[in-house]
Amino acid sequence: MREDGKSNKYTTEQLFSGKKSVVFAVPGAFTPTCSEKHLPSFINLHDELKAAGVDLIACVSVNDPCVMQAWGKASAADGKVVMLSDGNGTFSAAIGQLVDKSAGAMGMRSNRYAMVLDKELRVELLALEEGGYGKTSAEAVLAYIQGT
Repeated sequence: MREDGKSNKYTTEQLFSGKKSVVFAVPGAFTPTCSEKHLPSFINLHDELKAAGVDLIACVSVNDPCVMQAWGKASAADGKVVMLSDGNGTFSAAIGQLVDKSAGAMGMRSNRYAMVLDKELRVELLALEEGGYGKTSAEAVLAYIQGT
């Protein structure tokens, strides 16, 4: 994560422990579906997600910290969605969501997913997209949280 002009590394525990968290991932910053639908859905429903008990909303992408910071600023995500760089795909690989998108000239990227973590880092929901968009939207995540 890029903060105060420098890149900082955090563990999963440092970021999410003790917080009900929504983590969603996109294949790439500044790409059409990610920029026009996925990230904006979480920015637009920030207040509703917070009212439903979410402490932290984070976006993960296999991009470098500078790109994630710039995308967050360009999208008005500051203060609403924490933009997390998974530059080498280490986190995405560790959770089984690193995919090869070389056919689309993107290389190794994260699969599109949304996850709800409880305060003890247990996964309450893992929604995966299979070539589309909808199951991982903020609307779908909010509906899940409100229904539990």
